[in-house]
Amino acid sequence: MLEFDGLHKSFGDIRVLDGVGFTVAPGSMFGFCGSNGAGKTTTMRIAMGLVRPDAGEVRWQGQPLDQATRRRVGYMPEERGLYPKMKVGEQVTYFARLHGLDSAAATKASDEWVERLGLGARRADAVEKLSLGNQQRVQLAAALVTRPEVLILDEPFSGLDPIGVDSLAEALLGQAREGVPVVFSSHQLDLVERLCDSVGILARGRMVATGTVDELRSREAGRLLRVLVPDAAPQWAAAVPGVRVVSEQAGDTILELADGADDQAVLAAALRTGRVTHFGWQQPTLVELFRGAVAVPTPQEVAA
Repeated sequence: MLEFDGLHKSFGDIRVLDGVGFTVAPGSMFGFCGSNGAGKTTTMRIAMGLVRPDAGEVRWQGQPLDQATRRRVGYMPEERGLYPKMKVGEQVTYFARLHGLDSAAATKASDEWVERLGLGARRADAVEKLSLGNQQRVQLAAALVTRPEVLILDEPFSGLDPIGVDSLAEALLGQAREGVPVVFSSHQLDLVERLCDSVGILARGRMVATGTVDELRSREAGRLLRVLVPDAAPQWAAAVPGVRVVSEQAGDTILELADGADDQAVLAAALRTGRVTHFGWQQPTLVELFRGAVAVPTPQEVAA
């Protein structure tokens, strides 16, 4: 089990992490979500020993991660750590050697991952000649080349085209099928929803939601209502008590109902504004769950 336990970190007066904790089981994928500046990168850097926490620790198989253990972790930083003038194949082989593989094993593993990630034809090209998406593939190959026991990836899908996304997704799923716990951060929430066994949402330095997507959805069950009124006037539902307009486009409106709000009052208001062609409870997407989880509390909510 990969455990992030009670991580606290401040930089001067700025508190970046406030008790962050979650676990990732072997063979599972964990999507780490949060707005820019939420603390995702700091959390990953703590795991890799690049930042020292004020409190808390990261453990693998019950033991705190130390320098020796981190050699068995495949890490992909958000900022590319590649040598631009080095050739692709040489680059991946070099990272394999840094992790302790001998020359023959490093070359063999490098050839395998360069090919698997669609870079075979670019093996002899300098990294600086590659597109940003292909540089991202080289960075991933460097993380995978040592057959790591754990994968920690910061925004691995950034800059990839759809084919690159599919290639990377299959590589990560393959690692999970072999029992590797995979943690990755991403702003592409549709991808997180599709790939991950569990999700953690970080806001203002705290974990505000964790669990499978289905578990997070069940907590919001019965709160989102979709109403389709093709000829509706804008903001037709804004005056209904206990109702918040989540989205509204061309008569297709998603509403969030507070506890005790009357859905029949919503239907009556919809009928007054035009012909209702759809009225029903909606299962929230991860995007909608994310927006709700990271929303800044109102002064009234804080006081309550």
